[in-house]
This record gives sequence, C-alpha cells and structure tokens, in this order.
Amino acid sequence: MSRRVKAPSTARLRGILANAARVRIVDARPDEVDHADAARIVVTGGDIAGLARVLSVVDGGVRDSEHCWCGDRPTMVVTGADGRDLARWTVHGQTQLSGLGDRAAELRDAPALIAWLAEHGLTGPRDAQLRAAREAADAEARRVRWVAAAPLGLQYFAEAVTLREHHAEERLAGMLARRIPDLTDRIRALVTWAGVPAREDFGTFWHELVPQRFLLAEPTGAIFDALAAAPLSAGQLDGAAELFTCLEWTRPLRAGIPAPLRAQLIAHVTATGTEPMLFRMRHGYGAAPEEPATSADGREGVAAAHGGEVLRRDGAAGRAPVAPDLGGAEGP
Repeated sequence: MSRRVKAPSTARLRGILANAARVRIVDARPDEVDHADAARIVVTGGDIAGLARVLSVVDGGVRDSEHCWCGDRPTMVVTGADGRDLARWTVHGQTQLSGLGDRAAELRDAPALIAWLAEHGLTGPRDAQLRAAREAADAEARRVRWVAAAPLGLQYFAEAVTLREHHAEERLAGMLARRIPDLTDRIRALVTWAGVPAREDFGTFWHELVPQRFLLAEPTGAIFDALAAAPLSAGQLDGAAELFTCLEWTRPLRAGIPAPLRAQLIAHVTATGTEPMLFRMRHGYGAAPEEPATSADGREGVAAAHGGEVLRRDGAAGRAPVAPDLGGAEGP
C-alpha cells in the first residue's frame, strides 16, 4: 500500500532544507533545469538557512481550482549530502509553491523570497515581478479608458461589467436602451465604443467585446442604415472595421458590406490602421472581389472572398483552391 503524500507545510519544508547540502535554484521550468543557458544559483552552507527563513508557505495548501499553473519558474532542486535529490519545488505565478506535498501552497511572503533571490544573483524572478506589475498597471489604465468611453451616463454600468458583477451585462443593455431609445443613435454610439480597443496592444479584453455583442443583436439593415445616416468619425470607422471582421460576422458571412462603406473602411484602415487591423482587413472586407474559380470536378464557379466557398453552377458547394503557403504573416 502506497504511503499518502502529506499536505504542504512550512515545518515540512524546513525539515527538508535542514538535511540539504545544496539547493540549485534555476530560472526555468522543471523540465528545463538542465539547460545550459538557464540562469541559476547554487545555495550551500549558511545560505540554506537564510533561504529557509524567506521560504515559507500557508500550511495545508490550496484547492485544485486555486492552483496557479502560470509562470512555472524558478525551480528548486534540493540535494542531500549523499548526492540524492531530496525534493524538487517550483514557484508558480510568483505566489505558489508546488512539489512540497499533495497540492500547491501559497507563499507567505513571495516578495521577500524574490528579493532574496535577486540579492544572491538570480534576478529573473524580480524582473518578471516588475514586468507583471507594469502589465497590471497598463491593464487597469486600459480598463479605466474603456469605462470612460461608454455612452454618457452608462459608466457605472460599464464598470460593473468589467468587475464581473452578476447580470451586469444585462443591466447595461437595459440602461443603454433606456438612455438611447433611438435605434440609429444607439447603433452609432455602440460603434464608437466598439472602436475603443481597436488600436490597443495585446488583443482584446473580454469586456471590450460587449459593445460588439450588442451590435450583433441588432438587425443587419439597421446597422447599415445607421452607419449611412451621417458621416462617420475615425473612432466609428475603427468600430465598424472591428465589427465587420469579427468571427460572428464573417463565419459564416452575415452580409456583404455596402460598397460605399466598404471603400471608406478600406481607405481609413489602409491609411491609419495598425498591423492587426490591416491583417483583418486584407482577409475580410478588403479581400479581392469575387472571381471565377474551378471546383474539384472541373466545373466553373465563384470563390467568395469570405471563407473560400465555391458555389458551383449546379448549386452545390465545394472548397475553393487553397493558395500555397509562401511564408506570409499569420493572424494577430
């Protein structure tokens, strides 16, 4: 009968370190500790006691649902005097330690551990911590910008959406209809809001797709009519470009864009768009117009710009010939 692995605890951790002759700490994943180019330090003698003072965990560990699987580094390999490995621990997300027991455990003082490692020559975890802090600050500033860009009077409800409050999106939709009852005005306001994340770095956050989801719920004709009702601002053109290249619009193609609007979007994005915007345009509304193509059985058909379907003259559907891969850019 196998012995049950115990829950992690600081006492168990320090007991292992008390019998250690050295601890290799490698700024790498557990399966990469032997890579020659991985930064590392070797802790011996009295420094092992110093490591034990800053390396402590919350006894009992975390539930499986709370286990952080991100940023699995550095890895610590604890070796005894006889050369045998006593333990192998990994820091996850700079907040948890795994390998100590039957589950991961929260670090009691992760900043102290990271500072100790930097003082002893392993600066990667500190650099990652600073980078994560910058990214968190940037993400928060971006969230605040999105909330501020909501239609007037709806910032409170937009904030609730970003905080994942229960039924927040439904409340926002209801207040939007009450504050902007005219469908044309509402669509134009949503298109403006949908354009806010178009030029942000690092993709689109989940809450930033809310205006797009609201737009997709409106009739197609009403969307085109609203966009044609008055000249479009640069922000509205960004929002329209995002809407007409989202998967919900293009797979399958919901509707072709009216020629004047399509020409305006192509001109706008070509002149001012980011690389991801240009990529989506080239593979969406900016793709080459429909042209004759031949199906596998030799019958002539038409290759649609969206999706590559060949519609044969007998009404059956086939696949358009696929262009060879010439090493072009991949999607964002």
